[in-house]
Amino acid sequence: MSTQITWYGHATLGVNTSGYQLIIDPFFSGNPASPITAEQVQADYLLITHGHGDHVGDSIAIAARTHAEVISNFEIVNWFVKQGVKKTHGQHLGGGFQYPFGYLKLTLALHGSALPDGSYGGNPAGFLLTTNDHKKIYLAGDTGLFGDMQLIGEEGIDLAVIPIGDNYTMGPIDALRAVKLIHPKHIIPIHFNTWDLIEQDGQAWSEKVESEVDCQVHVLKPGDTFTL
Repeated sequence: MSTQITWYGHATLGVNTSGYQLIIDPFFSGNPASPITAEQVQADYLLITHGHGDHVGDSIAIAARTHAEVISNFEIVNWFVKQGVKKTHGQHLGGGFQYPFGYLKLTLALHGSALPDGSYGGNPAGFLLTTNDHKKIYLAGDTGLFGDMQLIGEEGIDLAVIPIGDNYTMGPIDALRAVKLIHPKHIIPIHFNTWDLIEQDGQAWSEKVESEVDCQVHVLKPGDTFTL
């Protein structure tokens, strides 16, 4: 059994595991880096880290077309219900739930979470996914550096997906410090080069990380897939 992680640019990811397709923060329309359109997306589950428009993205339209279940914090899920989304599951920070695709726990993230219409979006989150073959994937979401990343790392992380773009999230320096706290086996950097404001040299960051930490960094191009 294996898990495939595809980066669609910005913070949008596809995770295929145990025969289920998960889309994290499905921002396709308006995402200049995305190699596909929202209409091409297939999904069984949509995972939303927080309420900002570049993360909620095309979720409502995708959920209506694919009948995917939306997973997020309680406030965001309630907002989706008001938008007519039929299948939802709300969680909160530190809480986990066993889904058909694996065990999913919401983790702390340091960020904002207002929804596109200004509604309260609750606390931003990351996701810690334990797949059915016991791989641990930490999807940090939009976040700054925080010390409890060390506690997440104690889980034994096979893959960490972390932002490096700076300005809105961790930049390269703090992202390296995060890696040293988490100690994952593999890393995929995201949330960079979507726009000039968050432009970063992913390859240079990769080389810096691998020179200081025993791990492998996979700098994907939008549309590329990494198999765990």
